[in-house]
Amino acid sequence: MTPEVAMQKRKQVIRDGYCVVDDILTEEFLEELREESERLIAGHEPPPDVRYQGQHVGVRGVDNPIIQKLLDWPQSRRALEQMGFGDFESTGGIIILTKDPGEPALYWHQDWMLWNDPMSCSPWPQTMFVSYYLTDTTIENGCLKIIPGTHLNRIPLHDELIPAHEQGARFIEEDHPVMFSDHPDQVNVFAKAGALVLADARVLHSAHRNLTDERRTLILAWHKRPMTIPDNWEDDIPGVIANRDPNQEYVGSRIPRELLG
Repeated sequence: MTPEVAMQKRKQVIRDGYCVVDDILTEEFLEELREESERLIAGHEPPPDVRYQGQHVGVRGVDNPIIQKLLDWPQSRRALEQMGFGDFESTGGIIILTKDPGEPALYWHQDWMLWNDPMSCSPWPQTMFVSYYLTDTTIENGCLKIIPGTHLNRIPLHDELIPAHEQGARFIEEDHPVMFSDHPDQVNVFAKAGALVLADARVLHSAHRNLTDERRTLILAWHKRPMTIPDNWEDDIPGVIANRDPNQEYVGSRIPRELLG
């Protein structure tokens, strides 16, 4: 990326909660990841409560050299550094997520788990999911949907959602009128195979149903930065963060309360 493009991507992540960086994986490595993900999926029986996530295969880098190669991929590290996110580090593992032919949509949710912590108000990202798509994505094969800005601003949908994943959303019916709804502000995120999609854990997102006859696969990694003010942050700092007690322990929560404006 040129410095100008990197700055545009950074601003998009901060403003909208996501960005797409093309051509991160080489064709050779992309094919290697396709073969390895199919090998791992072949021996996996996903439990029924993750049917909206697809296969949902978790792999640690220390247990798989190909996955570790992805976590250490220099082009990804370079992209993060160019965008000013060089203090983000991988949590050490990935999840293979799929949409097989005919599989249902993924419900609306956000993945931040520390809504009682004042750091929830950070105008910069603290935790990002980093998705590598192994196939081109379209509406028809189950591309990602995001509602830009919802990592920083509350919308009515926040207060209508069932809490994410194991806290309720995994057990809803496929015709739930809210969790699988379309939203007027949603953006369909189209990604080419080998692209990198960065998204703030707090942003509301979901995915379309796969209406094609081919599997849509992505490899998702979580990246986190220290619970501190970034050294390169030059804009205003919310008072609740400036006055945050770094030694206090905050009870985890998936439910955004008063800290989401």
